[in-house]
Amino acid sequence: MAVYAFVFPGQGSQSVGMGADLAQAFPAARAVFQEVDDALGEHLSKIIFEGPLDTLTSTENAQPALMAVSMAVLRVLETDGGLDLGAKATLLAGHSLGEYAALAAGRSFGITEAARLLRLRGQAMQKAVPAGEGGMAAIIGGTLAQVEEICATAGKGSVLEIANDNGGGQIVISGKMDAIDQAIALAKEMKIKRALKLPVSAPFHCSLMRPAEDIMAEALEKADIAAPIVPVIANVTAEKETDADAIRLNLTRQITGRVRWRESVQAMSGMGVDTFVEIGAGKVLSGLVKRIDGEVATLSINTPADIEAFLKTL
Repeated sequence: MAVYAFVFPGQGSQSVGMGADLAQAFPAARAVFQEVDDALGEHLSKIIFEGPLDTLTSTENAQPALMAVSMAVLRVLETDGGLDLGAKATLLAGHSLGEYAALAAGRSFGITEAARLLRLRGQAMQKAVPAGEGGMAAIIGGTLAQVEEICATAGKGSVLEIANDNGGGQIVISGKMDAIDQAIALAKEMKIKRALKLPVSAPFHCSLMRPAEDIMAEALEKADIAAPIVPVIANVTAEKETDADAIRLNLTRQITGRVRWRESVQAMSGMGVDTFVEIGAGKVLSGLVKRIDGEVATLSINTPADIEAFLKTL
């Protein structure tokens, strides 16, 4: 019998039209999108379904939008498919903003709370650093030690840190733009396979995000957070958590902290998970999981056909 972890995607997985077929086919999905619209006081669902892409990709929109799609998929599985998440899932996890979707899935907070927190998070992260001053780059094919060396050298007198350890030889760095440029040049000198700037609007998951961390610390302190019905693996520790106060702290630290996705997947595998179910837009996490651990099975669920196929396996 499969041992499941349900995982939830982060920024970069968005696309115009995501979740539209779900909303058309299932009242439970429509209710999720309506709840997010009501929480934000605007028709975010219209942007999700119709675009334009640059508006959807804006951090303040992409974050609640991706959570909405994940929760729409999950609600259909639960409402129409009879899925009992508490009984079926051993662990939950999400990549960056996906951790909020994981916690909403685990009933730590509701969809309305998640949407408002993610809207604030997106706005705060966008405003933390003036446009053009910071950026991010993907280093592909380098070891963690090599990328740490690059950050230490290129970041001297500036800011440059590892933002995401995604696994499969993909590490993302974040910091001041001058340091990013220097890091890319260093990676080429070191004969690392590939180093490229990412099309992002701010340097996420590094110490430049401290102003956003302060804003989120205050918001999370006021948020109504309960223990999840299934343990959630925290990005910043790669360890399972069920304590509400620890979850608050982890979500706060996540703004400036490293997303330890490789370690998180390895931890889940080590706890006996053999099947990772990606809930929501795209298939990014399924690809990363497979590169981290080729022995496990992966499933991506984001369409009515995906839902039907998955429910037949249960």
